Amino acid sequence: MTESQIFSLIASSLSISPKQVQTVAGFIDEGATIPFLARYRQEATGGLDEEQLRSVRDMIDFHRTLEERKKTILKAIKEQDKLTEELEKKITSCKDLKTLEDLYLPYKRKKKTRGDMAKEKGLEPLAKLIWEQNIESGEPLQLAKEYISEEFELPDAETALTKSLDIVAEWINESVEVRDKLREKKKKSGVIKSEKNPAIDKRTNFEDYYEFNNRIPYLKPHQILALNRGERENVLFVNLEMNSDRTLEKLDDVVITNDMSIFTPYLQDAVEDSYKRLLIPSLERELRNELTEMADEHAIQTFATNLKNLLLQPPLKNQVVMGVDPAYRTGCKVAVIDDIGTYQEGTTIYPTPPQKKIAESANVVNKLIDKYKVTLIAIGNGTGSRETEQFIADVIQARKEKNKDETLNYLIISEAGASVYSASTVAREEFPDLDAAQRGNISIARRAQDPLAELVKIDPKSIGVGLYQHDINQAQLARKLDDVVESCVNEVGVNLNTASASLLTHISGLSSTVAKNIVKQREKKGRFKSREEIKSISGVGDFRFQQAAGFMRIPDGVHPLDNTAIHPESYEATEKLCNLFGVDLENLSTQQKKIESVFSGVNKEEIARKVDVGVPTLELIIENLQKPGRDPRESLPKPLLRQDVVKMEDLSTGMKLEGTVRNVVDFGAFVDIGVKQDGLLHISQMSKGRDRVSDPHEIVAVGDIINVEITSIDIERGRIGLSMA
Repeated sequence: MTESQIFSLIASSLSISPKQVQTVAGFIDEGATIPFLARYRQEATGGLDEEQLRSVRDMIDFHRTLEERKKTILKAIKEQDKLTEELEKKITSCKDLKTLEDLYLPYKRKKKTRGDMAKEKGLEPLAKLIWEQNIESGEPLQLAKEYISEEFELPDAETALTKSLDIVAEWINESVEVRDKLREKKKKSGVIKSEKNPAIDKRTNFEDYYEFNNRIPYLKPHQILALNRGERENVLFVNLEMNSDRTLEKLDDVVITNDMSIFTPYLQDAVEDSYKRLLIPSLERELRNELTEMADEHAIQTFATNLKNLLLQPPLKNQVVMGVDPAYRTGCKVAVIDDIGTYQEGTTIYPTPPQKKIAESANVVNKLIDKYKVTLIAIGNGTGSRETEQFIADVIQARKEKNKDETLNYLIISEAGASVYSASTVAREEFPDLDAAQRGNISIARRAQDPLAELVKIDPKSIGVGLYQHDINQAQLARKLDDVVESCVNEVGVNLNTASASLLTHISGLSSTVAKNIVKQREKKGRFKSREEIKSISGVGDFRFQQAAGFMRIPDGVHPLDNTAIHPESYEATEKLCNLFGVDLENLSTQQKKIESVFSGVNKEEIARKVDVGVPTLELIIENLQKPGRDPRESLPKPLLRQDVVKMEDLSTGMKLEGTVRNVVDFGAFVDIGVKQDGLLHISQMSKGRDRVSDPHEIVAVGDIINVEITSIDIERGRIGLSMA
């Protein structure tokens, strides 16, 4: 398939034009990034958004890989001198990998089979007579007599016939039509069953699957992943079942083309043998793999959705934060950072068991709050979290009695990935003189101030907002999550004078080396005053600057547009536009009402022609003139801050509370309602006043603040059931 044919195929699949696909392919081959194309090349791509662009990229990669596989297969068959014109045509026109591999199956190098051994005995001609079904009179055994041979251990005609059926069984197994028919049957009526391994005598997390069965079309992705893990941990026995009699009848209809053939009974035997010995094991593995791939894809998408919502949580600006990393025996680490995230001071306190030095710990915490004017306390949600939360809530309440005007709150922060960060090279470079526990605590505090800037330092898989994330395809997961991080960082933009190297690395066009060089130059020469200055940094050429510049922000820079998402290549057009409408570019922040007024209802096509840009670029310019330096996260609801704690024993059914969504999965959402255990808002409890909910993501997202009602409490098992209030 030519590149042009591939582009047409992709265009048809995505309902866009082949020209758009070709344009995107050209940009990507040159090294352009998806965020850059989505924001600054809309005229060229026909307005494709990031999701569409990534779909085009992924499909181009798939089809190019498919074409390379075709070349490999054609070469392998040609070397065997078995490549016919018909087979070559089928292979070159193939559009999916599964059919391609089916076509290659008869020619694939494999271990010696029963069919191979039968061929070595000279039985292939007899097998062809059976397979072709042209003989309608005579006795099969009579025809098989000529294959009797002492040398090949074929003492009689019956043995010769039986052995020749091994060849026929393999031909049946290698038939594309047979395999497709069986695949279709399995997908429609196959049943996945699981049962408990009798050797397991303790409670497990797989009790819902001890006597489980479900037809394949109705299997949920989380069930597939649970079955896979249970099987892998030897807790469950899992198998695929279907009605064999009906299936064999269907296969007979495909294979047997002449009922009058004298070999029909033998061919039926070959179908049954092929089905049980070859097709079922092969296609069961294939189907289980397909189900796993489907579940992986769904789980990856769920993880990506949750990660994006987590990364785009609004920052809590102008907060001096005390981070507290809870623990028992080793004590709680405490760290204070100022309102821009700079580490000030840290120590260890022991308010939790076994020491329970509550008064002494309160004294230390109060001194730090007073010394640094702390306004927010961020508590990690790890071991000892709720005891620590109770301690901090008591400190806040005691201070409130003395100073009612003091603004001091706390919130619980997910520790997921903090230990990964604390032991990383990035953390050691940031805080070489601190131990790992204190580094992790600083990370927890910074997550409250700016989740995106801090979480990009951590492998996304360690952030803990997925389902079975360690079981699914790690390469696909990594690529998808990298796309999410890249998208979020570039959507928000970064302050060139405060961003860490970890954050800068995710900016369109920048490598980790260039990101480190930017930080080094900033430390050596002081703050950047314009975007243009990064051109002097080693590794930043014209192309890299083009890709990155629009996503960098310089508040109070030399050029007022350096703090917007307007690309430097559009500065001249922006100046023309401002002159056209009498907008003072040097004082944008003081002219917001005027800017909104002058651009209201303008003829964008006409204005775009006057300033020599496309309409999408004009719209981007106007949007950023109206809201210079805008952080898209600012419009989202802020995290839920608390001053007091609720115990699980204080809860009762029917109680209504506010909570923060921590994770969203297929069957519902886990909600932090301020007690030790997150509550489960099951999907069946989300439909209040709505039709039945099919996807929890349609109702809630990670970070949402929602009102819930308690429907059930199980203190012994630590379970809380919730419904939408």
